[in-house]
Amino acid sequence: MREYGAVEMGGTRTSCAAGSSPEDLSRKVTFPTTAPAETLGKVVEFLREQAPVAIGIAAFGPLGLVGGRIGVTPKEGWSGTDLVGPVRNAIDVPIGLDTDVNGAALGESRWGAARGLDTFVYVTVGTGIGGGALVDGEPIHGLGHPEMGHISVRRHPDDDYPGICRLHGDCLEGLASGPAIEGRSGIRGEGLSGSDLAKAVEFEAFYLAQMIRNLVYILAPERVIVGGGASRLPGLIDQVNESLIEELSGYPGLAEHESGFVVSPGLGDMSGLAGALVLAARAFDRAMSSE
Repeated sequence: MREYGAVEMGGTRTSCAAGSSPEDLSRKVTFPTTAPAETLGKVVEFLREQAPVAIGIAAFGPLGLVGGRIGVTPKEGWSGTDLVGPVRNAIDVPIGLDTDVNGAALGESRWGAARGLDTFVYVTVGTGIGGGALVDGEPIHGLGHPEMGHISVRRHPDDDYPGICRLHGDCLEGLASGPAIEGRSGIRGEGLSGSDLAKAVEFEAFYLAQMIRNLVYILAPERVIVGGGASRLPGLIDQVNESLIEELSGYPGLAEHESGFVVSPGLGDMSGLAGALVLAARAFDRAMSSE
């Protein structure tokens, strides 16, 4: 069985693994995403030991999918970083690259909560907010990749938090990301309880339901998967489903939107690494077909 290298590179942590499916990723390491040279050095060191036939990289953005470079990012020192070059120079195998959310979507499509679906969206709510959409089984790419976390949303009437996004202030990411949750109460999401937790869930559901309403009207997905650390707030997924029904106001009137349209990832925290395996397998297949 072919062994692929998988890299999930987030703004906070980077994970590397080797295998052919989520079930056999026995070799795995996770470390902080620090400076580019240090982080990529650890990636290369791990992958060299695994000798994969191909490598998949699912990385935070903004990401230039043609040149393989990070775009202008608030993460200090990473703007313009070449992700693919250092890995290819060290390990001469096919490399597949996409965003972390597109990677997670591919993983959920192959092994998780989107198996058998042609069109769906994976949304992550953590340090930032991002979304990866698969249409006819393929990630959406255009001039760049979608930046779903930066859409505008109307404010909850009881929310006076100014927003944390460095670019737009009170966009979706500015109001509903993990740092925004902490910014309101001074407590990280996993530490919330009582009225603070109830308010956080109410605000999160209010904002995320607006995003998902837009996705329903623009892409007509068969399902929306919401992952990321903030998605684990107790009761959030149920509340998002309820808020979405209010947002849609009976239009387009599909029964699928009325019950369990928004779900948690089937792979849990493994969605991104699983997607990197898919990226690696696709890169390998392309390389073989071109010979």
